[in-house]
Amino acid sequence: MKDITISQLWIYPIKSMKGILLDNVQLEKRGFQYDRRWMLIDKDNRFITQRQYPKMTLIEPSFESDVMDYGLSVRAPDMPVLIIPYPDPMIELYDEVEVTCWDDQVKAHHINSAIDNWFSEYLGVDCQLVYMPEATLRPVDPDYVISEKGDDIASFSDGFPNLVISEASLEDLNSRVDIDLTMNRFRPNIVLSGCEPYEEDRFGHFKINQIDFFAVKPCSRCVITTINPQTGEKESKEPLKTLSQFRKKSNKVFFGQNLLHKLTTISDNRLNVGDKIEIIQLSDALVFD
Repeated sequence: MKDITISQLWIYPIKSMKGILLDNVQLEKRGFQYDRRWMLIDKDNRFITQRQYPKMTLIEPSFESDVMDYGLSVRAPDMPVLIIPYPDPMIELYDEVEVTCWDDQVKAHHINSAIDNWFSEYLGVDCQLVYMPEATLRPVDPDYVISEKGDDIASFSDGFPNLVISEASLEDLNSRVDIDLTMNRFRPNIVLSGCEPYEEDRFGHFKINQIDFFAVKPCSRCVITTINPQTGEKESKEPLKTLSQFRKKSNKVFFGQNLLHKLTTISDNRLNVGDKIEIIQLSDALVFD
């Protein structure tokens, strides 16, 4: 049997903006370190994404060697480089705001107005950048918790800490559409190689480096997948049109699996490209309309 391994690891520090491809990543209770810990909100303190502002896909955060000890550097077309400092847990001067992310209201820290002005200028809308501090615990949907205490949490992700997709699934989808779909269009955290197409649908319980992962809910896909991540424009109805032909259920289309996890005390809870996947228990095959 061919080994199933990690081929890519991604984090998305600022919700709905470009991701960062990494060789290794630290896994924390709420997901990968730095993953979706920052988010833009509108004047009503509600999250904003590419759904409203497709240009967000062109905003590129990065960790650069000369600033990574200080914070994120952020670039966008025709804009100066922005440096976002890591919030200092010893400073109590951040304005605390209650923000809405989907149906959740959680406490976040507003960083400063200069940063807000940069994003507002680029997107053409008044907005603020906020950060999720360690004290904020955003619970996942209680219908899917796997911890004994029911205390599974997420960052500002759409609902779960991590998302997994296999290379084979993307290859199969690409064989069915007339445009070139890249993996970053689907915003996974973990990409697998060595799978059959959509085999990850059945990875109910698996381990990586002694860390237990549970595929708890197939990922329903939205209009963001129709935005070209290289141009920030919607070019067609794909891939939703094609996915609806063979991956549709209850008027939703699915691609990838949402994951929950249990941290371990016998390793450093770090994942690396090349790590092998150990399947513990398969789940039933998904049935679509």
